[in-house]
Amino acid sequence: MNTTKLVRPIFERRYHQLERYFTDAETLQRDVLQRLLEKGRQTEWGRRNGFDNVTSYEQFAHACPVTTYDDLKTDIDRMRHGERGILWPDQVRWYAKSSGTTSDKSKFIPVSPQGLKDTHYAGGTDAVVVYLHNYPESRFFNGRGLILGGSHSPNYNLNHSLVGDLSAILIENINPMVNFLRIPSKKTALLADFEQKRDRIAREALNRNVTSLSGVPSWMLSVLTRVMELSGKDSLLDVWPHLEVFFHGGVAFTPYREQYRRLIPSPQMHYEETYNASEGFFGIQSDPADPALMLMIDYGIFYEFIPLDELDKPNPTVVPLWGVQTGKNYAMVITTSSGLWRYIIGDTVRFTSTEPYKFVITGRTKFFINAFGEELIVDNAEHGLAAACQQTGAEVLEYSAAPIFMDEHGRCRHQWLIEFSRPPADSEAFADALDRALQQENSDYEAKRYKDITLQRLELINARPGLFNDWLKSQGKLGGQHKVPRLSNNRDFIEQMLELNK
Repeated sequence: MNTTKLVRPIFERRYHQLERYFTDAETLQRDVLQRLLEKGRQTEWGRRNGFDNVTSYEQFAHACPVTTYDDLKTDIDRMRHGERGILWPDQVRWYAKSSGTTSDKSKFIPVSPQGLKDTHYAGGTDAVVVYLHNYPESRFFNGRGLILGGSHSPNYNLNHSLVGDLSAILIENINPMVNFLRIPSKKTALLADFEQKRDRIAREALNRNVTSLSGVPSWMLSVLTRVMELSGKDSLLDVWPHLEVFFHGGVAFTPYREQYRRLIPSPQMHYEETYNASEGFFGIQSDPADPALMLMIDYGIFYEFIPLDELDKPNPTVVPLWGVQTGKNYAMVITTSSGLWRYIIGDTVRFTSTEPYKFVITGRTKFFINAFGEELIVDNAEHGLAAACQQTGAEVLEYSAAPIFMDEHGRCRHQWLIEFSRPPADSEAFADALDRALQQENSDYEAKRYKDITLQRLELINARPGLFNDWLKSQGKLGGQHKVPRLSNNRDFIEQMLELNK
C-alpha cells in the first residue's frame, strides 16, 4: 500500500494556500503583524513601547526600537527565571541555545508553544508539502525519516524548562505520532555525546527502510559514513534502496554536494534546502531548479530588512518586506511569536524575486572579511570555492578564513585553512584558482588585489583530517546545529584552529 498516495491530498490543500505568496504578500505580512501586536499589548515590552496606540506597520516602526540580543538579554534572563508577560504573554519554558555575542558565550532564544506550532513545526510540514508537490510519484511516507537532533539540559532547574539545541526542543515536544515515522529513538536523538550518538543512530537506522534524511549536511555526512562502515556496502542505496530526499540546512550545501552524490549515486535522489534557525523557520527551496528559497510569510514572523551597507549607521534605513529590492544585500530583522521584537538575527540575504519573495542567504553580519575594504562575504567564498574545485578536481569538506593584517615583509593577505575530502593535485594551483574566482565574484576584492598593492594573493593552509571537528569539540560544540565560522574579520578563531593543526 502506498501510504503517501493516501495522505497526499491533505498536503496539496496546504500547497494551494501557499499560492497566495505570489499575489498577497503584503496583506499576509500585515496580518501577521496585527496578530503579534495583539499579543504584544499584553506584555511588559508592549507597555514600554506604547503598543496600545499602535495599529499599523508605520506606527510600529516608529514606536518599537530595532534590537539585538544584548538589548533583550536582561528580559530573556527574567523569563528564564520563570517570569511571564515580559516579551511574550505566556510563560516560555524552552530556550534554544546558540552562538553568543561579544559579551556572552551563548545566546538563549525563547521558543514559545505558539512559536513551535506556527513557525517551527509549520516550516517542517511545509517542507514536505513542497516536496510532495514537486515529486508526485514520491513514496515518502512508506518508510522512516532519519532526523538528526542535538541535546538539551535543565534551565535554572525550573520544572519542565529546558535549554539546548533547537532540534532537541523540537524532538522533545513533537507529536508522539511522528515518532512512528522517524528514527532514531528519542533517547538516542537527545544524547549529548555526539560520537556516541553517531554510532547509536547508525546502528538503529541500519536495517530500517529509510526514505528521507533531515539535518545539517556536515553532521549527517558523519552519521552516513558510520552507516557505511557498519554495513560494508559500496553505496548508501545498497543500505536504503528507497531513500529519495535529504532536507538540509544550517550550512551551505555546496562543499558537500559531490560527496553526497558519490555516497548516493542516483538521479532519483533529491535535495531540498530549508532555512530553519533558533529564531524561526524562514525559507524553503520551492523549485528544485532554483537554489533560491521562498520566504515563508504566513507564519508567526514579521520581516524587516536593513541594507547591509547601512547596518553600522546610527539610524539605518529599515524597510518591510514589500519595500525590498532584488539584487541588494540586507540584514534580516524579525518580530516573532516567541517574543523577539524587531530583532537583528545576524543573517544577510539577497532577494532574487518578489513574486513570490525568494532569496539566497549571503552570510552572517559577523562572518565576513573587511579588513582592507574588500567586503568579502560567505556567498562570495562559497562561489569561489566551487569554481576552484571545478577547475582542479578538488573537494572541500570544511574551511575557515581570516585576514593577515601585515607580516614581517609588510604584506597583507587572506589566510584560508581548508580541510579537503579530495585534495587538489597542486595546492598552489587551487589557491590561484580560488583567488581569481574571488576577484570575479567581488569587485572590491578585485580592486584591492590590483597589482598586489593593497592585498596580496591569498595563502592556503591544508588542514589535517578531522581538524574542524576537533576544534568544535574543544569548544563544546560538536554535533547539533553548531557550525564552523567560515569568515572572520579577526584572527581569534583561526589561531585556535592553527594551534590544533600542528
